[in-house]
Amino acid sequence: MKETVGGADLRRMIISAAAAIEINKQALNELNVFPVPDGDTGTNMSMTINAAASDLRKAEDPDLGTAAKIAASAMLRGARGNSGVILSLLFRGISRKLKGLEYCDGVLWAAALQEGVDAAYKAVMKPAEGTILTVARLAAAKAQDAAQENNFIEFVQAAAIEEAKVALANTVNQNPVLKKAGVVDAGGKGWVTALEAMLSSMQGEDVVLESAGEGTAVKEAADFSDFNTEDITFTYCTEFIIDRENDKDPEALRAFLSQLGDSLVLVDDDEIIKVHVHTNDPGKALSEAVTYGSFVTVKIENMRLQHTEKVMTESEKEPKIAEPEKALGVVSVCAGPGLADVFLNLGVDQIISGGQTMNPSTQDILEAVNKVPAETVFVLPNNKNIIMAAEQVDALTPKHVVVIPSKTVPQGVTAMLGFNPEGSVEENTEALTEALGTVDTMQITYAARNSDFDGYDIHEGDYLALYGSQLFGTSRDIKVLLKSLAEKVRDEGKEYVTIYYGEDVKEKHAQKAADIFADICPNADVNLLSGGQPVYYYLISAE
Repeated sequence: MKETVGGADLRRMIISAAAAIEINKQALNELNVFPVPDGDTGTNMSMTINAAASDLRKAEDPDLGTAAKIAASAMLRGARGNSGVILSLLFRGISRKLKGLEYCDGVLWAAALQEGVDAAYKAVMKPAEGTILTVARLAAAKAQDAAQENNFIEFVQAAAIEEAKVALANTVNQNPVLKKAGVVDAGGKGWVTALEAMLSSMQGEDVVLESAGEGTAVKEAADFSDFNTEDITFTYCTEFIIDRENDKDPEALRAFLSQLGDSLVLVDDDEIIKVHVHTNDPGKALSEAVTYGSFVTVKIENMRLQHTEKVMTESEKEPKIAEPEKALGVVSVCAGPGLADVFLNLGVDQIISGGQTMNPSTQDILEAVNKVPAETVFVLPNNKNIIMAAEQVDALTPKHVVVIPSKTVPQGVTAMLGFNPEGSVEENTEALTEALGTVDTMQITYAARNSDFDGYDIHEGDYLALYGSQLFGTSRDIKVLLKSLAEKVRDEGKEYVTIYYGEDVKEKHAQKAADIFADICPNADVNLLSGGQPVYYYLISAE
């Protein structure tokens, strides 16, 4: 039985935990009760801890304190979603307790686990029972009791896991939503997975991914300096959508384009043809494509120029931290070119592409904040699962960061309408925060999985309507949901309605949605805008 661990041991323990969470990522995702497509727990926890694993693989023979510090720092910056932030805070506390030390025994490990719990609880405004916090707290308490009985770290870790499993099983009884679905908390399950993998590593059985050995770093993004610009065979990434206007066979277009380039993807239905292809002659591709119908969208990008920009040295890029040229600035998170334009037109300085299914990391938000040439930067997360990641940024930058806890894009837009760049930090903080409560948000998306939720028998692929954070309805017919939402808006006496339609919605269909609201809500001013957002067919704001 292992008595103590050192830096090399902790390094392997965390890499093993990262591998275990990655292996079980989809299983953790599927524990999420609410069936909307989301930046799921397993994905966020995996991306967070694998940021640490990547940095630890690069560290040669770190001592205990250094290994803990590397992991905590990487996870803090790589944290995504609430579950990822909490995971990073658990390891931040562990790092604080192990600072400057060479070895860790059972008593010290139990204290480190408790320090992690304390750090996580401090960051959560209203901790709820039946979550990863509950599992971590009870496991740490058991570890401290066990350490008094036996100071071997392996014994303490095993005791912590035993209690964590009991606590995890009980989460189904502590959270009404989990109880109804009959599942345990996904974040708590992720923490148990990490603890078990760390114990296995202590016992000499490291968890490894089949595709990546212990010495192989898994990259979060491609290293574009690994190949030369000259290695790009086809220069132009060409994408377009065509409204079909004749009976020409799209397979003929596929055959033509396959001779013109590579990376070809062509999908079609009765109304459109959507194409992605890499080619040296986009003009020829477009000339052939237009014989099938009219273009809805066209995008051509020079991949050679993009690659050159990617491999520019840091000295050639903009400075990492922009010097202040004004008192106040704003960063906003959103997905979709139309939504980005709305925020930019309202005075937002930097847009972070993200939202549902793609929660930006703390590092992503930090980089955007540092690009704003202002002393104080307001951040609009526009998603409840991004707020905690945004709140970690203030400690990482010399700029003053104020997070306005917007949970939806319409809330963020309404907040920006009240932004006064000449006002004080305090005045804007109050005004932007108060504005969040003046707008109701409606959203229509699809069910990512079968679910029995809140009295609704939901089937994968159903349309789902949300009003605020609550499930409002489900149907196989999107018009049924649009009418029900419009009636709710009418009954609430709302005066202004803005409908943002997503990237998968044609303008003519979006106009029909707007007409439904205009007919049912004759006293409301209804506006239709292309948001271009993924996942959500419609984002609807009502004030």
